[in-house]
Amino acid sequence: MEDLDFFTNLVLDNNSTQNDYLSVLFDFILCVAMSFLLRSFYIKKSFSLTGKMHIGSIIPILATVVFLVILVVKSSLALSLGLVGALSIVRFRTPIKEPEELVYLFLAIAIGLGYAAGQTVLTTIIFIAILTINFFWLSNQNISKSIEYNMVITWSEKNLSFKKITKTVSITSDSLKLIRLEYGKDFNTAVLQVFPKESLNIDHLSKELKALDQDLTISFFEAKANW
Repeated sequence: MEDLDFFTNLVLDNNSTQNDYLSVLFDFILCVAMSFLLRSFYIKKSFSLTGKMHIGSIIPILATVVFLVILVVKSSLALSLGLVGALSIVRFRTPIKEPEELVYLFLAIAIGLGYAAGQTVLTTIIFIAILTINFFWLSNQNISKSIEYNMVITWSEKNLSFKKITKTVSITSDSLKLIRLEYGKDFNTAVLQVFPKESLNIDHLSKELKALDQDLTISFFEAKANW
């Protein structure tokens, strides 16, 4: 009778172990699939201007690494404390140039955490909801009209005032923000953040500014870029 109970418990333990392995494998496959979905969404819909392929390539790796780490340490307090100690001496040197990159990396971490913790349904639903919200309200297709430019103006005409320049620029802009103004011995430099109207005619604006000073130079670049 005792032998029968022993074999019964052994079979039940084996079945339970197999079910656990299948559950972990299923969660891992979902984690990989969702991480590649996030990568594709980031590359196609992100408003980020630099490093899309570089950041996008590490999103699946980051999610799966987090999945493995949480899977290993979640059943052991000692391993959890060891992980804290290990992370305290590890420093990530990858430069994050834009806040949006950090958000997507954090979302990749959340995917790994959610699936490793066994919250399969909840993680999937919330992740899809986040992507849906981002697609309809926060993607670059919807905010492209609010694009901003940094404009660098350099002039040498002594009689040309900064006030006159800003007055000319404001004609084609909804608002202006002064970033830097430098008066030099031979020339002056102003950096302005321009919130353009729906149709900013850069050529027209350049001609208007050139009319003030033929030697004036103008440079435009995306305000969200880190140059």
